[in-house]
Amino acid sequence: MLHGPKSTQKRSAKLRQTMSLPEVLLWQELRKQPRGSRFRRQHPAGPYSLDFFSARHRLAIEIDGEAHARGNQSARDAVRDRWLSKQGIKVLRIPAVEILSNLEAVLLHILVCVRGEYPSTAARSPSPSGGGSRSLQ
Repeated sequence: MLHGPKSTQKRSAKLRQTMSLPEVLLWQELRKQPRGSRFRRQHPAGPYSLDFFSARHRLAIEIDGEAHARGNQSARDAVRDRWLSKQGIKVLRIPAVEILSNLEAVLLHILVCVRGEYPSTAARSPSPSGGGSRSLQ
């Protein structure tokens, strides 16, 4: 199991109390354990807090809001994704707008990834429209 230091654990606990709307909507579905996939929310992993993490599938799901398209955030995301990759964790980046507009497609995409049929979307540059990885539609 991937863990983090006490400081990351405390930050993760705080983040669980202040989840964004897309994170809450996705969590409501992931906590039902679709196809037996158990996810944790705001899971501490080294110096990072993962939005969602499945230890069984070694899969991190990161929800990318508008901030991920600004400044140097995409470079910071790439550093984080490389660190996770070195730990054997696949990263799936999902634009928050995708969750708000088509949650069902997002869930199907996650299930495909859980089955190992789709590559990680780690270290992809956000799209000019403010999204993160490739479109799920």
